[in-house]
Amino acid sequence: MTGVAPVCAAAVCAGAAAWLVGGREQSLRRAMLMLAGGEPTTSGPSWGRLLNTARARVRREWVCLVVGALVAVVGESVLPLAAGAAAVPLAARWLRARKRARERAWRAGEVIALCGAVAGELRAGLQPGQALRRVVRGFAPGAGGLGSAEGAVMSAARFGGDVPEALLQSAREPGAEGLVGMAACWRVSVDGGAGLASGLDRLEAALRAERDQREELRAQLAGARSTALVLALLPVAGLLIGTALGAGPLWVLLHTPAGLGCLMAGGLLEGLGVFWAGRIVRAGEDA
Repeated sequence: MTGVAPVCAAAVCAGAAAWLVGGREQSLRRAMLMLAGGEPTTSGPSWGRLLNTARARVRREWVCLVVGALVAVVGESVLPLAAGAAAVPLAARWLRARKRARERAWRAGEVIALCGAVAGELRAGLQPGQALRRVVRGFAPGAGGLGSAEGAVMSAARFGGDVPEALLQSAREPGAEGLVGMAACWRVSVDGGAGLASGLDRLEAALRAERDQREELRAQLAGARSTALVLALLPVAGLLIGTALGAGPLWVLLHTPAGLGCLMAGGLLEGLGVFWAGRIVRAGEDA
């Protein structure tokens, strides 16, 4: 126990240092926004601001290291600490994938809203370029599904440039693939004289139906995800029950050869099971 405590204390200190370093970049961004007039400055302490700052500084993947340190202290072994440290990059990768998925879904919704808003402005009597500029200005900066190419689209719409090509560049952003259809509608309306508003209406309806289909499929796969999560947590529940009964499962797993063998085999099978379940769910989503 005395040999493990300093190691765990060092791990906690390393996690605190990473927490402070991660928060430094966030603080610099906030300072730049304040100097640019992006956020109002307030004087005096505010619990809301302190809580938001703490949340911004916390890196959720470091929870794995904290949990590993706690299990290492309880089990009097360095192995849980090493496992927690190894799980940090995996958790960070999983969190980044979830963030990209949320951004993709959000951008797809913004493209649908963009098509409907531009069609409405066209029916109000505006020219295509004027309608596009007004709608994009109405969105928040960087929104509207245009991503990093928003400036190029605005310039093309304002100065008579190649708007379809600018939309195709914006369609490279994940989730903004619907802008390819908008570029096609724009090109057909300019070259062939077809109604852009009616084309955007049909495009909006198609994109909305596709989004509803994805959401329905995601809802149907929620049961499979929940089942996989419950099965993955069953070994943890078994360890907690064994500890509550006084059987000492952590000591057996971490300090005996048979327990170490069972731990390695169980961890390998657990990882394979989670990977296979995730692959099945992803295959259903892709289909």
